[in-house]
Amino acid sequence: MYAITGITGQVGGALADALFAAGKPVRAVVRDRGRAEALAARGAEVATAAIDDAASLARAFAGAEAVFILLPPEFDPAPDFLTAPDPVIASIHEAILAARPDRVVALSTIGADAAEANLLSRLGRMERVLATLPMPVTFLRAGWFIENVQWDLASARERGSIDSYLAPLDRKIAMVATKDIGGLAAKLLMEPGKGVRVVELEGPERVSPNDLADALSRSLGKPVKANVVPRDTWEARFVAEGMTNPEPRMRMIDGFNEGWIDFGATALKGTTRIDEVIAGLVERSA
Repeated sequence: MYAITGITGQVGGALADALFAAGKPVRAVVRDRGRAEALAARGAEVATAAIDDAASLARAFAGAEAVFILLPPEFDPAPDFLTAPDPVIASIHEAILAARPDRVVALSTIGADAAEANLLSRLGRMERVLATLPMPVTFLRAGWFIENVQWDLASARERGSIDSYLAPLDRKIAMVATKDIGGLAAKLLMEPGKGVRVVELEGPERVSPNDLADALSRSLGKPVKANVVPRDTWEARFVAEGMTNPEPRMRMIDGFNEGWIDFGATALKGTTRIDEVIAGLVERSA
């Protein structure tokens, strides 16, 4: 049995697809059983648990051969998010200790090991905590999700342009499709683990904001241009969007733009290209 958290999201859904295709038993760990009806119809067992409730989470993990952890994102963290107690990470650690699966795979991120604090540093904190578990643990560090471009679709359609915090516009960074992340996560869950390891994954080629705009142009059948959002406007824009502590997010973007958030030469390569991802997003949003 493979117990999967975050299964109703993009990565979790891709992971479930890969496990179903391999004929493996899947347990969907969800807060709301109603959100897993489609998965149950495909044969998944459903367990309800809150990610910050160690007791319910341990019950959801009980009897599982392997567990997949997806830490819920925190886009607007408190200023002390890296020093104050993190009840979600603590709950996950406690639940895994109680359930004792054979192995654990946790979705992490590019930049989890960055020396400078930023929005992704919480994943680094998760890695340090879960690395103390007594069973094999694999941290799957994924690049920037290509699917993030979904937030630009309306602008591309209506204005023929997208705003980019990534700059310069021709700078290529490590991006990856969630389909590839889910596929690799399934492989890692199914193979025997050994100790603590980090696996890095990016797409078949690196991608720039200009590349994203060009792919949108091809999928939409109209010209789309990328425009740089000036750094000195970020804070005001993020606050206007409702953020109260935009500094970690700003430092994350700085890390990509300045090059201190990146993979080395050992990152694995996915197979899904940006045109396939963006064409799918455009089709589903039509």
